[in-house]
Amino acid sequence: MKNQSVSNNIDWITIALYVALVTLGWMNIYSADMTPSSAYYFDFNQNYGKQLIFISFTVLLIIVILTIDAKFYERFASVLFGSSLVLLAGLFIFGKTIAGQRCWYAIGGFTLQPSEFAKAATALALAKYLSDPQINLKNLNHQILALLIMGLPILLILPQPDPGSALIFMMFILVLNREGLPTWYLWTGFGAVVLFVMSLLLKPQYVILISFILVAIHYIKSRRINRNIIASTLVFLVIAGFTLSVDYVFENVFQQHHRDRFNILLGKEVDMSGVGYNTNQSEIAIGSGGWLGKGYLEGTQTKGNFVPEQHTDYIFTTVGEEWGFAGSSVLILLFVSLILRVIYLAENQKTKFSRVYGYGVAAVLFTHFFVNISMVIGIFPTIGVPLPFLSYGGSSLWGFTILLFIFVKMDANKVNEW
Repeated sequence: MKNQSVSNNIDWITIALYVALVTLGWMNIYSADMTPSSAYYFDFNQNYGKQLIFISFTVLLIIVILTIDAKFYERFASVLFGSSLVLLAGLFIFGKTIAGQRCWYAIGGFTLQPSEFAKAATALALAKYLSDPQINLKNLNHQILALLIMGLPILLILPQPDPGSALIFMMFILVLNREGLPTWYLWTGFGAVVLFVMSLLLKPQYVILISFILVAIHYIKSRRINRNIIASTLVFLVIAGFTLSVDYVFENVFQQHHRDRFNILLGKEVDMSGVGYNTNQSEIAIGSGGWLGKGYLEGTQTKGNFVPEQHTDYIFTTVGEEWGFAGSSVLILLFVSLILRVIYLAENQKTKFSRVYGYGVAAVLFTHFFVNISMVIGIFPTIGVPLPFLSYGGSSLWGFTILLFIFVKMDANKVNEW
């Protein structure tokens, strides 16, 4: 049977949401970077001018992605993943250090961050592995291999150090859970985070006492005939050991700026002129926007350059100040609509490979969106996570575009799947 044309089956809703976000991104980068002496749209010495170049190359990138046969991404998923790992490892030798992080390759006057492209490669690798009919995530060996695929990029990214990108890769656990990974993995991870935070806020003995009470209650309320007191004891000992190790890890493994950001977030330190300056100014800028904002290009905090790196990780502050609560809500609605659209399309795929990859796309977009906005409004530590399609940067824009449009191609090709 002759294959149907995929061009007639492209999901234009997804593309419309993508175009809207990229357009809003450029408008806000222009506002954050524009000065009276550099108001010309095509000033390529300014960040908004460079972003136009990135967007232009993105159009060509989309055409290439949609032209390539959809099966290419499945056949060469392992090769693409292996190549991404090589590029991440190469940073330790050839990488350029910026702001204490060795995350970029310098190419001419531009830099490329391979971790942005590794997200799509990792999503493809997980989809390839999980689509094998013999793989069952109830099997411990299969669980370990799936977690290894997810963990290899993390092991290469953490030493750069780039905890923000590492966090994004950790969230592929949501995809594995959707495909059958036992839920206790998620609960264990969530519990570890809660314990970590509690151990920073309270004295260890109090945390251990609370943990003992909770484990005891769970043991007593268990309806199993043969209650396993040994298992409950081991769980408590693991929790106690983890709690006692938090202080050592926090003081000896975390770098000083990471410790400062956690302390400020938890209210243990107030340093509005130092490490807390970005978050404080971000909150002021967003709060000053009120309900309807000050108007496009009229943000006083933005024009006064009070928020450092406003065109990158803190781009949402421009939206909050100039577009207000109403504009911020529209932007959030666009993101939520895109993520829900990807999930909807993923559920309607005919192949497991496409479905798993679609969920990988949704997991990456959601984590970036949630963490970035939480970061700029002060409820999450500043860890350098860009806002998809809005933050300045070629690597970020191209990485998210590749991630999304590979799925757009897969979805359009489902008419040829059986």
